[in-house]
Amino acid sequence: MIAAAWGLVLGIGLVLSASPWLWPRATERAAARRRGPFTWLGELVRQAGMARVSVATVVVVAAALAFAATAVVLALVPVVALAVAAGLGVGTLPFALIAARARARRRAMRAVWPDAVDHLVAGLRSGQALPDALVALGESGPVPLRAAFVSFASDLGATGQLVLALEALKQRLADPVADRVIETLRVAREVGGTELPSVLRALASHLRSDAALRSEVEARQSWVVSAARLGVAAPWLVLLLLAARPEAVRAYNSPAGVTLLVVGFAVTVVAYRIMIAVGRLPEERRWFA
Repeated sequence: MIAAAWGLVLGIGLVLSASPWLWPRATERAAARRRGPFTWLGELVRQAGMARVSVATVVVVAAALAFAATAVVLALVPVVALAVAAGLGVGTLPFALIAARARARRRAMRAVWPDAVDHLVAGLRSGQALPDALVALGESGPVPLRAAFVSFASDLGATGQLVLALEALKQRLADPVADRVIETLRVAREVGGTELPSVLRALASHLRSDAALRSEVEARQSWVVSAARLGVAAPWLVLLLLAARPEAVRAYNSPAGVTLLVVGFAVTVVAYRIMIAVGRLPEERRWFA
């Protein structure tokens, strides 16, 4: 009787722990429906600086690569489960490349934003208004940011509203550090006051220290990521070599062989994700995006 009671308590606790995911609130469900299934991919494409590339294009390219890889492996090594695993692996390459490009762009933006904030502080201290100081970054700011601020100047001239131009700039840059700076400027514009240069100097100092710390940690943990990639690729390359023998083909096409490959593929994916989570710093989330 006591064991049944404890089992009931444990079951209730597990259900309550999983309830946020099993039964999300109505507002969260409505937001998820508005976002759609590929919203995350569109955000990733924007963060990679590929705003002209549509989500549909990325999905179609990934599907075409997966089909081509499956066909090639099946023609070379007639093991259906291995061909499907190869297709799934190759099909993720476009997403992995876009994610890598987005990380590289965030890293580059993180390095130049402190200089941009310093230029902005210098303009404010010289007597420029905030809109004029922002427009000047299109000419004197860091090179990777100039095009975005030139477009900001065009938006500001067309609408005459700084808040709308800042919102368009934030969507164009699609960068967590840019969100932090732009939201600081928005609050300063709405609240007013004379402390904006001091706040921006403190923000620039924080951005520099954060970028230096992240660079040091990423350099020390890069071997974990490299080991994870080697650990993923090596067993499957060996498997491809073994599958060139007729007896191996018969073994892997059997129900037991298919089960072995499916379980091995699942274990490989889970282990790789765990190793990447251990060896890579969590990315900053965008503010009010």
